[in-house]
Amino acid sequence: MVSKPEMKGHKLDEIDRKILRILRTDGRISNQKLADSVHLSPTPCWNRVRALEEQGYIEGYAAILSQRALGLPDTVIIEVTLERHDEDMLERFGAALAELPEVMEASLLTGDYDYLIKVAVAGTEGYERFLRQRLYKIPGIRHSRSTFVLRTLKRTHSVEP
Repeated sequence: MVSKPEMKGHKLDEIDRKILRILRTDGRISNQKLADSVHLSPTPCWNRVRALEEQGYIEGYAAILSQRALGLPDTVIIEVTLERHDEDMLERFGAALAELPEVMEASLLTGDYDYLIKVAVAGTEGYERFLRQRLYKIPGIRHSRSTFVLRTLKRTHSVEP
């Protein structure tokens, strides 16, 4: 599970927000270009980025991989209901999901379903293989419902500050 960062009372100013907006879309930007973009010299810009990291506003940096290039062009959203809702069952199911390489995202929910799982697969054959060989091997599933994504209209990896 992802935990919430502990903020140390730092209130974001407009320069911090600009830095976060730029890094959100280009995590590989050089410090010099970032500094130029927010009208700071390099050292104060670097100090602000480090402070934003230390205060938990920036959790990390990652490369966004192409599902299509990796041979997994299709996305399936799976809703799962478990047989039981005790802490042990939730913990074991969540840990098992985290180990599956096809699972891009998994969330514990309120409402009719317990989990919402986003999975990358190669067509219906890849999806069936994922269900039979991976998901349905995890004990405790009572019911699941799946939907293939036709087109992604918006994809972002964080909110805009």
